[in-house]
Amino acid sequence: MKTLRNFAGGRWQDATGGFATLYNPATEEAIARASSEGVDFAAALDFARTRGQSALGELTLAERGKLLQAMSKAIFDRRDELLDLSMTATGATRKDAKFDIDGATGTLAYYAALGESLGNTRYIVEGEGVQLGRTAKFWGQHARVPLAGVAVHINAFNFPAWGFAEKAAAALLAGMPVVLKPATSTAWVAERCVEILVAAAILPEGALTLVCGKIGDLIDRLEAHDVVAFTGSADTALAVRSNGRLLAANVRVNVEADSLNAAVVGPDCEPGSETWNLFLKDAEREITQKSGQKCTALRRVFVPRSRLAEATDELAVRLAAAKVGNPADQSVTVGPLATAEQLKAATAGIKLLRGAARLVHGTGERTDGIGAPVGKGYYVAPCLLRADEDGGAAVLHEREVFGPVATLIPYDGDARKGAELIARGGGSLVSSIYSDDEEFVGAVVARGGAHTGRFYLGSEKMAEQAPGSGVALPQCLHGGPGRAGGGTELGGLRALDLYTQCVALQGSRP
Repeated sequence: MKTLRNFAGGRWQDATGGFATLYNPATEEAIARASSEGVDFAAALDFARTRGQSALGELTLAERGKLLQAMSKAIFDRRDELLDLSMTATGATRKDAKFDIDGATGTLAYYAALGESLGNTRYIVEGEGVQLGRTAKFWGQHARVPLAGVAVHINAFNFPAWGFAEKAAAALLAGMPVVLKPATSTAWVAERCVEILVAAAILPEGALTLVCGKIGDLIDRLEAHDVVAFTGSADTALAVRSNGRLLAANVRVNVEADSLNAAVVGPDCEPGSETWNLFLKDAEREITQKSGQKCTALRRVFVPRSRLAEATDELAVRLAAAKVGNPADQSVTVGPLATAEQLKAATAGIKLLRGAARLVHGTGERTDGIGAPVGKGYYVAPCLLRADEDGGAAVLHEREVFGPVATLIPYDGDARKGAELIARGGGSLVSSIYSDDEEFVGAVVARGGAHTGRFYLGSEKMAEQAPGSGVALPQCLHGGPGRAGGGTELGGLRALDLYTQCVALQGSRP
């Protein structure tokens, strides 16, 4: 059984005890163990702040970009190995593993190119500036410089590679060293990525720290110039945000939490049309990809009542084609949930939703998987529920089931109502609109935009290139208001805002 190691103070460190066991979700076989017991967090932070921050600060943005490019290449060169590991350690199918690993290398490559475009400077100039006096002799300009601390990244279990890369790319490009804390249950993938990078000697000493296992008192040791970026449950996010040390020192905290993402089908979207077929294709993907274990997965589907029966029948047919089982079997298209705890939470959540909606596809219970031992593995077949009440009961807008589950909910087809229903989710990462009626789309965006971080606008014109609403592209913001956490990541250059201090400069224009 593999023992995961911690990388701190510029060296690999074995834990002294307190190990948690990691399981193959497809078979429930114990495959690894992880712990951070024995790691000196005070020394690790000091090393990152003194050695890592100093070394990164000496580099220009273009030079930091070259580091990211080398990171991307190093991980890509071990792609096949990482895909196999992801299938074993996270339960992802090979296709879903690519979503994670290729997302990591692609995001690193994007920010590498961004760094190159910023050139040989150590800070970012914002805009053209403004004249403050009678002439340009007295000028105002804003610039961004790196924060003089460390970036602590606490990541979720579902994307151990991409989650690491999308946070680290922005922090390292900005000039901040990273302390990576992956979710313990799937930490093997993140640990292997760090092993590859350390072996390649790409980053300066102290630029990257890895903590496998519990985070101990690390948060309590953070200072005003440090940053915490968290992805995970709303309950854990609240505990992090409420930490007395973070509050007292005004440490920046960025959160991505729960999200009841929605799709609104416009009244003009006719069955059989290209936009209708795009909606069905996207909905099927967002329910089944990563077994529904995505923060951007589709949970609520608002369909005009006149189209509800057709949407139910056609989507159920598509979901029926799913092959649930062990990713080691090449016929499998939907793998298991990541942990026994996730399986328990998903089945309990489906039971709760069934009090407000009818199950029209799936069982909502654990099932045996193709290629897995009978009674073993954390499997749930894709589930589709249907509400009969217009707008749906409150629980459908309040309970997120983190699995291959979505609910069809009828509405009257009015744009105002569609926006109102999006808002009932309390804040989401992404909302989709399927319509070729620009007036309808514009009305939903205008009224619903305050309640979502991103709109995916499905139409006939973009269908050919549509990647689906679940793809968080590095060029666009990822994050959302309210229950989604209120934070933002990615978004091109905007991602560096979290890791830099905006400084107003006032003087002669040159």
